[in-house]
Amino acid sequence: MSSLCTLLGIRHPIIQAPMVGVSTPALAAAVSEAGGLGSLGLGASSTAQARELVEQTRALTAKAFNLNLFCHRPATADAAREAAWLERLRPLFAEFGAEPPARLREIYQSFLADPNMLELLLELRPAVVSFHFGMPPQDWIERLQRVGIRTLACVTTPEEARLAEAAGVDALVAQGVEAGGHRGVFAPEHGDAGLGTLALVRLLAQQSRLPVIAAGGIMDGAGIRAALALGASGVQLGTAFVLCPESAANAAYRAALKGEQAARTEITANISGRPARGLPNRLYGDLGAALPDYPICYDAAKALHAAASARGNHDFAAQWAGQGAPLAREMPAAELLATLVKEMHA
Repeated sequence: MSSLCTLLGIRHPIIQAPMVGVSTPALAAAVSEAGGLGSLGLGASSTAQARELVEQTRALTAKAFNLNLFCHRPATADAAREAAWLERLRPLFAEFGAEPPARLREIYQSFLADPNMLELLLELRPAVVSFHFGMPPQDWIERLQRVGIRTLACVTTPEEARLAEAAGVDALVAQGVEAGGHRGVFAPEHGDAGLGTLALVRLLAQQSRLPVIAAGGIMDGAGIRAALALGASGVQLGTAFVLCPESAANAAYRAALKGEQAARTEITANISGRPARGLPNRLYGDLGAALPDYPICYDAAKALHAAASARGNHDFAAQWAGQGAPLAREMPAAELLATLVKEMHA
């Protein structure tokens, strides 16, 4: 058993990525029951919703699972920028007989601005808590650790890894540019180094004393073996679990992931206000307007998707997926985990 398995209380060094809108209590529990680490994305959840998700998961498994929090800089509202973005999207709304919303909202809080979520975590004491887009204050990390919670930080560069290690987290999730979903870049306004998973894992394995978890483009046992050979202690897979029946992905998302789009994922900030990799749709590309802050921008995309999907159109859905998407397999999560373990040891 690897040191990471001992640290996280799991049998196999495989983590199911915490995908907001896709991960469910059923998915997380199935992965944890099969010996991996299931995860729930709480980035869009209120404390009440988070409590309910944890209770539902604990009703399905007594094993360890991970709760993921978004640690982005809280949004700054800018009425002029938001109005200009809505005006840019107006013709798209009009295609479906709809008007853009009158104003945009910050649809969920950053963990950094939500001390009530911290108190909930301290009360519920999940086995693992992970951070995306940055980290909370060091004393929050220490408080979580004092009640026995292990902490993971997603990093995209050696510099971010040094910050995370200095803050005292227990392990690093090395997110390569191949990964589906939101880039974990701490400060996207300063650009994105765009490091691939293999290069990043090797750099961090040489630099850090912490366990490194490889994330991005890993879909099967061969990918897991490659990451471990470069010094990773474990892996995190997201796109690989989207087609599992336990995921919350809808029929349109599943069909797209099984189609030709899967071979040409792209990164855009137009959907949420922060760069994220997914199956390209009509919101990708240069739309010629400054974006509102994350997640205020997301409010516009969600409204547009709602208007379009009400007419049976899915051209604006956020269908996050990594570059390994064509390798996705449709099978129950426990079966997928067992398959990955078998391939990993082949």
